[in-house]
Order: sequence, then C-alpha cells, then structure tokens
Amino acid sequence: MEEAAHSARIRVTRRAATEFAFSGALYDEHAPGLYRCVDCGNALFDSRTKFDSGTGWPSFWEAIATANVCEKKDFRAGVLRTEVKCTLCDAHLGHLFTDGPQPTGLRYCLNSVALRFIPRPANASEKP
Repeated sequence: MEEAAHSARIRVTRRAATEFAFSGALYDEHAPGLYRCVDCGNALFDSRTKFDSGTGWPSFWEAIATANVCEKKDFRAGVLRTEVKCTLCDAHLGHLFTDGPQPTGLRYCLNSVALRFIPRPANASEKP
C-alpha cells in the first residue's frame, strides 16, 4: 500500500498528473489545521480558507502566503489553465480557477496526494 501511495504522489507532484475526483483523502476533510506540501513541508493553505466546491478535490480560496505557491500557464489539457506549484520544491499541486467564493473569487483546486494535513491542536486559537 505504501508503494502505491508513493507512486501516486510522484505521478501528481513530479509528473503533473491529477487524481480522480472524490478519490483523495482530503477532499472531505473538515477539521481545523494546516495543509503542507507533501514533498518539502512548505506551509500552503489553512483550513479556514477551505470550502466545498463540489468538485471532489480539496479547494481553497486563498493560500497562506502568495510567496509559498507559484502559478504557471498550463496547456496540457488542450486548454489554457493555471497550474499551481510549490515555490520551494516545484511540486505540482493542482490548478487555480476564478470561480471561487468571495472574498477572493479564487478556487485553488488541489490534489490530496500533493498535500499533508496537520491537524490544529485542540487548545490552539482559531484566530488568524
């Protein structure tokens, strides 16, 4: 099982594949916490900006810091999309769309296997 998970992670983060919708472990995660890059540990997204987009992938309306993710034009699917990558290790995370909720109108649509979820301790403050 561990070898299959590693293989899926490599396909997504290093070869820019996409996991099947509703197949990832984090699309339905609702606990408070932090989402880090699975390859390097870079802090990427906070659960406070996660929302249910109905797409089957973890979706966020804002990154923790714009310096932690980078965007790249992506023509691989035959249409122009915006790829989202980790700035520290260049891992493919997913794609960015402009159909998200306010206040940003953005939807970072990410692959679960590209993320490591760190639950927030119960005694930690919910204030940003």
